[in-house]
Amino acid sequence: MKKLLFVPAVIFAFTAVAQKAEPTREELAKMKPEMTEFWDPEVAVVTPGQTPMDAPSDAIVLFDGTKESFDANWTNAKGEPSGWNVADKCLTVVKGAGIIRSKMEMMDFQLHIEWRTPAEVIGESQGRGNSGVFLQGRYELQVLDNYQNRTYRNGQAGSIYKQYAPLVNVCKKPGEWQVYDVIYTAPRFKEDGTVFSPARVTVLQNGVLVQNNISLFGHTEYIGIPKYEAHGAAGLELQDHGNPVSYRNIWVRKL
Repeated sequence: MKKLLFVPAVIFAFTAVAQKAEPTREELAKMKPEMTEFWDPEVAVVTPGQTPMDAPSDAIVLFDGTKESFDANWTNAKGEPSGWNVADKCLTVVKGAGIIRSKMEMMDFQLHIEWRTPAEVIGESQGRGNSGVFLQGRYELQVLDNYQNRTYRNGQAGSIYKQYAPLVNVCKKPGEWQVYDVIYTAPRFKEDGTVFSPARVTVLQNGVLVQNNISLFGHTEYIGIPKYEAHGAAGLELQDHGNPVSYRNIWVRKL
């Protein structure tokens, strides 16, 4: 309890500093080191995974490579069991099966997801290894084979589709596993449904920063201008774009 007595003093000291460009020598002389030290509550302990790919102790694993994990955590758009294929510790798009959606709904989160486009190259531009990770089911982080495959820059892998091009193209060869690590802050809305603060996203692809705390303009649109519609917590969605893209090792941390 003794340490809590320093809080009013800290507030007073910070206020004094904020009101003047520089504190006087007399003001500095009155300050003590413990006036800017906070001890409680203690920072929570989280055990990291053995590698950056492995889920930390407070993560929620949405797919661990098993059919049981997939069935427990994912449905199709109608809330029914999905027709995606689960084999060899990964899940793969089955053309025509439609999106899959996580049962768990989220606001702010850290996401880890690994993806792989087909080793056999078929098509070009948007027709080659196309899928997508929809944050809160609305904001698409594009999945595409862009290894020596040019398309419009705000539609390639690592882009927030038709909003932000990636800072760089770090795509691996077709058939190789790639990684997205995402920090996402959900938008907040006023009572009248207008935006109070937009969604924000940071993305690392294969360990390289490709989106740096960007502010989204609204829901992903294929045609037209992005716009917001008020919403709360929502699940992840993975897109069926007709290509047999695979996913594995999907986990999230609620922030």
